[in-house]
Amino acid sequence: MALITVDRARRMLTVELTGLDKLWALKSRMEVPLTQVRGATHDPGIAHERKGAKLGGARVPGIVTAGRFRRHGGLVFWAVRKPADAVVIELAEGAPYSRLVFETADPRATVTLVEQAIA
Repeated sequence: MALITVDRARRMLTVELTGLDKLWALKSRMEVPLTQVRGATHDPGIAHERKGAKLGGARVPGIVTAGRFRRHGGLVFWAVRKPADAVVIELAEGAPYSRLVFETADPRATVTLVEQAIA
């Protein structure tokens, strides 16, 4: 699970992975400037999308997708066990990842937080 916060003073979006997700994803925290965030959506269907080539992390279909994946020449970061709670954050060209896909406790609230931060 991921905890997503916005620091408006620093204009940064912070993603903090919790529990075993840190281990599976090989990452515990990342920060992205809000200027690189294009938008966020709650997308339970993302689990059915092709992941691409795994570059580090864990992939057990139906159980966990976590870590870095290369797809269509870009990197996508995943940390999802329950696709029903998946949030997709699209990033601008030039960001380290093209998108971030995380499981959150309240996907709708997370999407609202991100969308209000970039408005």
